[in-house]
This record gives sequence, C-alpha cells and structure tokens, in this order.
Amino acid sequence: MSQKKLKVGVLGATGMVGQRFVALLEHHPWYEVTLVAASANSAGQKYADAVKGRWALRSALPAATAGLTVKNASDVAAIAGEVDFVFCAVDMPKDETARLEEDYAKHETPVVSNNSAHRGTADVPMMVPELNPEHAAVIEAQRRRLGTSRGFIAVKPNCSLQSYVPAIHPLMKFGPKRIAVATYQAISGAGKTFESWPEMVDNLIPFIKGEEEKSEKEPMKIWGRVEGGKIVAAQDPVITAQCIRVPASDGHMAAVFVSFERKPSKDDVLELWRSFSGKPQKLGLPSAPKPFLQYFEDESRPQTRLDRDAGNGMAVTIGRLRPDAIFDWRFVCLSHNTVRGAAGGAVLTAELLTADGYIQAK
Repeated sequence: MSQKKLKVGVLGATGMVGQRFVALLEHHPWYEVTLVAASANSAGQKYADAVKGRWALRSALPAATAGLTVKNASDVAAIAGEVDFVFCAVDMPKDETARLEEDYAKHETPVVSNNSAHRGTADVPMMVPELNPEHAAVIEAQRRRLGTSRGFIAVKPNCSLQSYVPAIHPLMKFGPKRIAVATYQAISGAGKTFESWPEMVDNLIPFIKGEEEKSEKEPMKIWGRVEGGKIVAAQDPVITAQCIRVPASDGHMAAVFVSFERKPSKDDVLELWRSFSGKPQKLGLPSAPKPFLQYFEDESRPQTRLDRDAGNGMAVTIGRLRPDAIFDWRFVCLSHNTVRGAAGGAVLTAELLTADGYIQAK
C-alpha cells in the first residue's frame, strides 16, 4: 500500500456492526473513515450525537469520527463521489439492501457488505479470506453484468458459521460427509446489549430467525468453485444446525460433530489445525490473526469470556477434540461474532481485495 490511505464510507454506521466498523478502522494503516451514513432519521447529525446513549462498545468513540456529519445512506451519487469504497451494515429489508448495494456498485464504488442480501447472488463472492480467496476471481464476471469498471459487491458470510467452518476447512482432504452443529450465539448478534434486552439475562432462546438455514447453506457456497462466471455451490458435506441465543454479550460458540469419508487420526486433525495458514497470513494483511486457528488442550477451553478476543477477535479457538459414538469426531470452537463474524471479517476481506487490486483509490 502507498502511504495515502483509502477513503472509506460506513453505511449503517449507527448500528452495532456499523459502530464496530468505526472502532476497528480508527487506526487502520490502509483505510480512513471519511464518511458515515445511516437512515434519514440520523442524517444531518454529528456522529457523536447520532450514537449518544447507543454506543454499544467498550472502547471509546473514535474522536476523528465523532465530529463527522452523518449522511443519508440512500444518497448514493453524493456518497459515491466522496469515497473510494464502502462497508455496508444497513438495517433495511433484504430487497432494499440488495438494490442499495447494487446502486453503489453501479456508481463505481466497491461495496464490502456485512448484510445477507447478496450472499445468494451467484457472481458475488462470499468470503472468509483464509478459506476461499480464489472466489474473488468472480468479480470480473459481476462487473460485466453490472456494466462497471471498478464497482462490485463482495460479502462476508453469516456469523453463525464462522467458528466451525474454519475448523473443518483444513480437514477437507479427508472428505467430510456429515456435520451436525449446535451454535450458542451471543446477544450482540441481534444488535442487543443486556441493557437493551433484559429478557436475556438468565435465559436462553432456542430459535434465531434464519440462522439455521444460513448456517447449513452458506458453507456450500464457501466450499464451492468458480465456473462460467459464477460460484457453483458444493454438494457435500450435508450440514444440520441448531442455533440458540444465549446470555453472553459477545462470542458465538459451536459444538460440532463430523463424519468423514476417510477418518483422520487425532494427530492428523491437530497438526492440520496447528499448521493451517491462509492467504491473509501469508500476505501479512493488517487484520490477519497469527495463528488463525488455536487449539486448547485444557478441556475447559475455549470459554466465551476468556477467548473471544483471541487474535484481536479475529482468531478461531478450538477445544475438546474427541471421538464420537455416532460421528467420527466432535469438538467445540469459538469466534467473536461482531469482529471475525461481522465487521472484522469484512475489513479483512477488503484488505485482501485491496492487496489483489480489486479495491483501489479513485
């Protein structure tokens, strides 16, 4: 990267994930938040005023962003003219989000989105940068469809799968066939804190709308292949998921059960986890954790409160690998849902796309 930072806009900047984007980018070596945008209700206010009483993070509101005037995220042409690319975390109906993101792309502004609207779009890469960086190649086909030279959309997958899919990925050569997973998901995944959702104290809710479908289907796109200008989803493994809301502030844990075509030994599994390193680590991208996967021998780990911030919230922690009476192996894993699972994962995706030349200064 040159010394001149890219100008970044954050759409949906007043929400919890938008706030996380603002916080993560405060001292970023490549990017500078020069514009924040939200709904018409917040537009025209200083950012500090727009999030007053709503700032949900433990870290302080970044001073450089506090004084920015919030723009209306729907004012695409004006915003596109002021930034090099945008992160999107708007809270809008899916069809409206899809149109908004395409509108930015057609205004020649790359969009790296936390939203689900385009996860099913065949020529939109849905990336965990360590796992499927080759999917960025589909961007050229997307640009042809949109009629753009630099604008495009890239998305990150749902937070529910971002602890267990990275743990299974290094084991793909053994042919995982069946996966059962139960996720235990923090309340920040719903954009809530205990102050705003007191009903979650001392409580679990065994249903999170849309999460199980996403957790079962989105890995198939991640493990798919680029062919004929689109991403063709994988057919295996078959995944069944249950997603449960639990009274933790941050951190999604998963209990995972896996059967393989060829059962790996315990030593095989542990060595593949220990040695796995993706393209972000090889390139030394600013947000890439080292190591990406961390295994605990202590049977009481990983723990949500102790381990969600591993690798500055970008690492995946794993524990309790043991044989299973029905499947081949079982284990637990943990990721930070608003960092790796949301804003941080999108920032790392943008870094990879910048390093590969897809995102550049205007």
